[in-house]
Amino acid sequence: MTRQTITTEDGVRLDAVHRPPRRHSGLAIVVAHGFTGTWRNPRLGEITDVFREHAGVIGFDFRGHGHSGGLSTLGDREVLDVAAAVTHARELGYARVALIGFSMGAAVAVRYGALYGDVTAVASVSGPSRWYYKGTPAMRWLHRAVELRAGRLVSRAFLNTRISGEGWHELPLSPTDAAPLVAPAPYLVVHGDADRYFPLRHAYELHHAAREPKELWIERGMGHAESGTTPELAARLGRWLAESPGD
Repeated sequence: MTRQTITTEDGVRLDAVHRPPRRHSGLAIVVAHGFTGTWRNPRLGEITDVFREHAGVIGFDFRGHGHSGGLSTLGDREVLDVAAAVTHARELGYARVALIGFSMGAAVAVRYGALYGDVTAVASVSGPSRWYYKGTPAMRWLHRAVELRAGRLVSRAFLNTRISGEGWHELPLSPTDAAPLVAPAPYLVVHGDADRYFPLRHAYELHHAAREPKELWIERGMGHAESGTTPELAARLGRWLAESPGD
């Protein structure tokens, strides 16, 4: 494992890590964590360790998270963070790069796949289909944490997440609008039926909007994002990302 600092197009320095594959592979998997997350999260570390059976792994802290600089824009300019991680993977010599995101990272991943079109496959786990969703208690709490100054102070002090108070100047491409633009790269939507943030209809909306090649996995008993991803699911995700024919 090698810690590195990478810099985005708009000058934000990101804390990143490279975990080499267990056996030679020309594939790198870029992993985009969820809101308030970090590549240092033990559960995410377990997931990426499984991925190393198939590929090298590039993890990073989104802007405003963990040891990275900048402020979180809640999925807007974070697409530049993914771009920096993908570029870094290629600089390390990987010929192919696949992308997986969890929760907020899933929304960023599908937008990246739509806007850049240079990854072999995109997988989104527990992602929203649209912005500003407040249909569950967990998401109503999250919106209060983001929209109120007091909530942002709590996030900074206790969750190590620094959130911009400016809001979005222009609405980013929504995940549902981005989904059909991922093609011709394969697109995988994964969602648990026990997700307390986003109900299953978000997964169905994303899958319905996407073009072939696409897949939908509904996981029984699964909760949300990294914390809901079992070793068995991580193994299936790693195989899917490694075996996807996109280029």
